[in-house]
Amino acid sequence: MTVTTKQIARQVITSTVSVELLRDLLLALEKICDESRLNDFLMRAGISSDLARRKHARITHEQLVRLYQIAAIETGDEMMGLWSRPVRTGALKVLCRSVHNAKSVAAAMYRFTQVWNLILDDYRLELQQDESSFSISLIPRLTPSGQQAVNRFGHMLMIKLAHGVVSWLIGYEVTLHRVSFAFPRPDFSEDYRVLFPAVVDYDAACSTIFFHAELASQRFKRPYADLRPFLERAPRDWIFTTYKEHVLSMKVREFLSNSSRLNYSLIQTAARFHVSPRTLIRRLATEHTSFQSIKDGLRRDFAIFDLINSDKSLDEIAHDYGFASVSAFHRAFKRWTGNTPGDYRRYSGIKKR
Repeated sequence: MTVTTKQIARQVITSTVSVELLRDLLLALEKICDESRLNDFLMRAGISSDLARRKHARITHEQLVRLYQIAAIETGDEMMGLWSRPVRTGALKVLCRSVHNAKSVAAAMYRFTQVWNLILDDYRLELQQDESSFSISLIPRLTPSGQQAVNRFGHMLMIKLAHGVVSWLIGYEVTLHRVSFAFPRPDFSEDYRVLFPAVVDYDAACSTIFFHAELASQRFKRPYADLRPFLERAPRDWIFTTYKEHVLSMKVREFLSNSSRLNYSLIQTAARFHVSPRTLIRRLATEHTSFQSIKDGLRRDFAIFDLINSDKSLDEIAHDYGFASVSAFHRAFKRWTGNTPGDYRRYSGIKKR
C-alpha cells in the first residue's frame, strides 16, 4: 500500500494532539512570557486561550507547529524556555551545518551530541553503540536533589529532533528500535504513538532514542542547498511523522485515513493487511490500542478539523463521518473530548458563518 502526497498532507493537516501535550510546552513558556504575551502567541497560532486550558480538548498538528514557530522567533529561544539556558536563534542551523557532511550516520549523531553538550546546562547527550542498536540518551548533569522536574515536552522534543535530523540526512523517515522516556506514561500517551515510529516505553532511567544498529554505518549525501528549506519548515519536517514507516497501529490509521475506507470493518481491514481479524486485534493490543479506538481517533480528528476550519453544520459533519444522527455525534464527541461539538467550536474561537 503506497502513501500518496495527498494522503500525507491530509494526515498532517487533520491529525490532532491533546492539549495536555501543549500544556507541557506552555509550562515552559510561562517562565519566560507574561500571560498577555502568551495569549497573543496562542491567538496568532489559531488556538483559543480558553481551549488551550480546557480539559480533554485537542489541537491540530499545524496549530502546534505554528505556535512553536511563533514562540521560538518572538522569545529568541529555539527551545522556548524548556531548558535553564536559552537556545539562541540560529542554533538549529549550526547543528545541521555540523552534521550534513559527516561520513556516516553515527559520525553525524556524534557531532549532534557534541553541539548540544556545548549548549545545554541541564543535560548532556550520550551516544552509545552495541550489536543491536545505537542510541542517544539525555543524561541529567545535576544530582537528583538539584534537578528540575522533567518537562515531558522538552524530552520529547530533543528525542524527536534526533529522529528528525537522522531522517533528514538519510532522505526518508527512519524506523526506530524503540524510544524510552524518563517519566511515567501520561494519560495522552496515544500522542506519543503518533510522534514516534516505534514502541514507546516509560519510567526509564533516562530518556533515550534507539536506532537500529545497521543505520550507524550508513553513508549519505545531503546537499547544503537542502538545509534552508528544512530550517524554514522546522519543526514541521521532524516533529510529526508521516507514517511511511511505523508501528502497525499507525499503518492501520494511515490506511483508514483515506475517506473511502473510514467505514471499513475489522474483517475488511485485516484482509488488506493479510492477517486474520484475531491476529490484527492481538497485535494492536500489544501497542495498547484497538481497531475501534483507531477509527474513533480518526473520526474525532476529522470532526475537530471541520469544526475549527469550516462552516459546516453539525448535521453535515455528523453525516460525513458516518454517524446515524447529530445526537449520536454529540454523544461520541463528548466521550472523546469532554465537550459537545458546539462547545468545542465556540471555545476554538471559530464562529459558524
